[in-house]
Amino acid sequence: MTVKIMTVVGARPQFIKAAVVSHVLENIEGVEEEIVHTGQHYDANMSQTFFDELDIPEPKVNLGVSGGSHGQMTARMLEALESEMVARKPDVVLLYGDTNSTLAAALAAAKLHIPIVHVEAGARTHSATNPEEINRICTDHVATKLLACTEDNLENLRKENLGARAEFSGDPMYDAFVRYSSAAQQPVLVSILDGETVELPEEFYYVTCHREENTGTEEALGGLLDALCAFDAPAVYPVHPRNRAAVRRRVEGGGDFSNMLFVEPVGYLESVYLVNHAKQVVTDSGGLQREAFYAGVKCTTVLDFEVWPETMIDGRNILAKPLRESILAAMSVSQKVDASYRPFGDGKAAERIAKCVVELAERI
Repeated sequence: MTVKIMTVVGARPQFIKAAVVSHVLENIEGVEEEIVHTGQHYDANMSQTFFDELDIPEPKVNLGVSGGSHGQMTARMLEALESEMVARKPDVVLLYGDTNSTLAAALAAAKLHIPIVHVEAGARTHSATNPEEINRICTDHVATKLLACTEDNLENLRKENLGARAEFSGDPMYDAFVRYSSAAQQPVLVSILDGETVELPEEFYYVTCHREENTGTEEALGGLLDALCAFDAPAVYPVHPRNRAAVRRRVEGGGDFSNMLFVEPVGYLESVYLVNHAKQVVTDSGGLQREAFYAGVKCTTVLDFEVWPETMIDGRNILAKPLRESILAAMSVSQKVDASYRPFGDGKAAERIAKCVVELAERI
């Protein structure tokens, strides 16, 4: 008997999680995994490089769905994924995180009565204005099996009367960080301003901010850049493709940005290197704030809500607004690292996830 698993991915954090789980699944006899890429992250540096460097099996299909509003993107993905599921007839659909790709796949599978395993279930920001929160909640409520990265996530599911379907797995991103840190490589940085190679400074801060609320207006982007320019070492800032024009306008408009390295997006192994060697991390990414926590590097998260409250202890991760004073104040707080505090598991989440998926498929 062959167990057919369809893994749906569309964004960078999902590629990373899928990598460690796929490597476990490929070693289980009788298991066939098909990866479907929605195309949500379409840029080569945002997508293909991850499959190459993490040695993830090539997707069976790339749906090429990107751009548009949340509703438009989700609707187009839903239609395309339904067709793929009907044609491929998977025994289980495996989903990660909280993207539009995840929600679309969950809805398609639920309506076709295909069992769903949702990894990273129960994560809650308790912010109704956060679109990913809607994706998480809806996916959790239609999924068959819910795998929580932390005990806090598991408790959230119990509070929503989903505890019977839920269990703790640990965080596959932690598995990946542990696995790939030894292979992480110093990045070749390329300036988005002139296309020239930029040398990585001996000391630097690592910055990834791309959310609309932090970069979508001149005021927000200006506040963020004003803070970065005040750092006591250069800030390495890989710029998301959709923010490139705004950053270029800001630089060309005048001001001293000599302390800033605006560079092309980096691959996962390069990003892991930057996290491990940075003085501090400034981000609005849920994944990167976790990776900074794994590395014991202090993080400032430019958001109005907590994504991973487990990281927000002892000054290790502090919220800030996209304002110079707020960011610098958060960064000035010293952190205390307790190595025994490991809320994201023991680095064996991938094995638990794979076991859960296969057991669910075999019960059908």
